[in-house]
Amino acid sequence: MSSTFERTARSRRSRTRSRTVSARPALALSTLKPHQFDLRPACASLVCPDCETWVPITGLGTKTTKVVPHDTGRAGKDASVRCRLGGNRLVKVDVTVRKWAERLEDGHAETVHRRKTAVLRKPRTAPAPAVSQIAAQKQADSEHGDGRPMWLLREMKWASTAPAVRDADTRRAQLPDGEAPLGAPPVPLDTLHPGRRAS
Repeated sequence: MSSTFERTARSRRSRTRSRTVSARPALALSTLKPHQFDLRPACASLVCPDCETWVPITGLGTKTTKVVPHDTGRAGKDASVRCRLGGNRLVKVDVTVRKWAERLEDGHAETVHRRKTAVLRKPRTAPAPAVSQIAAQKQADSEHGDGRPMWLLREMKWASTAPAVRDADTRRAQLPDGEAPLGAPPVPLDTLHPGRRAS
């Protein structure tokens, strides 16, 4: 009876005896950001551009500085998936340790004081109504006490003022021709033709 088990990623060795070199062009460290590689001799490593995992660099300081063959997952935890493109790739060390440390410290000094800005959303407020709308609303509130529709209330209001309007129209029609209301200036009957003033 054969037992099947899932292979997990192997632990990455800091040094490898393989003389195989990838045919891809050498990876220049100057193309990476300072936080994507480490030039300290005890833990020389970089982030593989292909699988984005931290990988040791072997042969630092020699002609054949290269990336160790590696799996894409965490050692002993993730599935064993080999990074075919990034392994055994030559590394061009074109950054000094001092310059790398300075760039790393500068970047840390710029970002250490940054804080998350909490976005406080203001509640949306409805636009303020116009004065005429406020007056109409107050009137509607006072008239809507019994729940009747607005059109009916308007008709009833007009019906209550209709007799007074008819009475005013009747009195206006009873004025004799040619008479003007008291206190009003006389209406000119001749057409006026203004002439030019002599200079």
